[in-house]
Amino acid sequence: MRILFMGTSEFALPALAELITHKFEIIGVVTQPDRPSGRGKHLNPPPVKIAATAHNLPVYQPEKVRKPDFIRVLERLAPDVIVVAAFGQLLPQTVLDMPPCGTINLHPSLLPKYRGAAPIQWALINGETQTGVTLMLLNAGEDTGDIISTSSIRIRNEDNACTLTEQLAQLGANQLVRLLSEMPEGAPPPATPQNNAEATHAPRLTKEIGHIDWNQPATTIHNLVRGTAIWPGAYTFFRNNLRLKIVSCQPLSQTIAVPAGTLKIIEKRKLLVATADGTLQLLKIQPATKKIMEVSDFINGYQLQTDEQLLTPTSL
Repeated sequence: MRILFMGTSEFALPALAELITHKFEIIGVVTQPDRPSGRGKHLNPPPVKIAATAHNLPVYQPEKVRKPDFIRVLERLAPDVIVVAAFGQLLPQTVLDMPPCGTINLHPSLLPKYRGAAPIQWALINGETQTGVTLMLLNAGEDTGDIISTSSIRIRNEDNACTLTEQLAQLGANQLVRLLSEMPEGAPPPATPQNNAEATHAPRLTKEIGHIDWNQPATTIHNLVRGTAIWPGAYTFFRNNLRLKIVSCQPLSQTIAVPAGTLKIIEKRKLLVATADGTLQLLKIQPATKKIMEVSDFINGYQLQTDEQLLTPTSL
């Protein structure tokens, strides 16, 4: 089959790599345009473009896939199947209908749960213990297409958005290769409609979501830290509104009889925070404009005193 691959972020890289390794015929790779990033705001290519260029694959970077001039490009390419993984643009019906074998999307959740832009992050924030990947036939809705197959994994306590993204990306890549290896030519694979009554939403994260409320239970805050690890990070404020990002932490069942957000230094190098239910042990912290540091370095560098207070959204 003539495969057109559409993807942009790191999540799509294992799928593209597996297609290349298994010598599928990739007629082109569609990805987002180069975007400015970093302090210098220099134009940087998306990860999928870098990988595709390294394998001498044709790369297309339309600002909008739905524009007529790019639709004509796709018509000339005449793909048998389009594979989509973390592409970042909604595809119009004219594109979805183009390949005779369908447009197959790799989505990192067990649909219909967590439809939307941030399924991995919300699964962690909500404290899920299981997730997975779904291959579906893409339609014009937001992750509402018929399900071809799913694969599930257990979410470990130590997982965060970074580690879980890596696991699901490889799981989905392997599942995709199996599907394409077994697919009959000329028609889409069999698929089952989703149960819309069981659907949940996973909207794109905002910076405000990462603001820690210490009046929440320790496990809830820990899950927020895990789920926002890629962006925006879970953060709080300290002393003269110094922004602190909590990079890693561990919930403890013990309770400290002090107001939520109160810091306690124990054994000289361990730092605990009181919450509404249980205690959170902080492990790694990143003060604004500084590098990530171990808690012991934070205690020493900022001459931290026990009983200092971290600010909650209501106390700012």
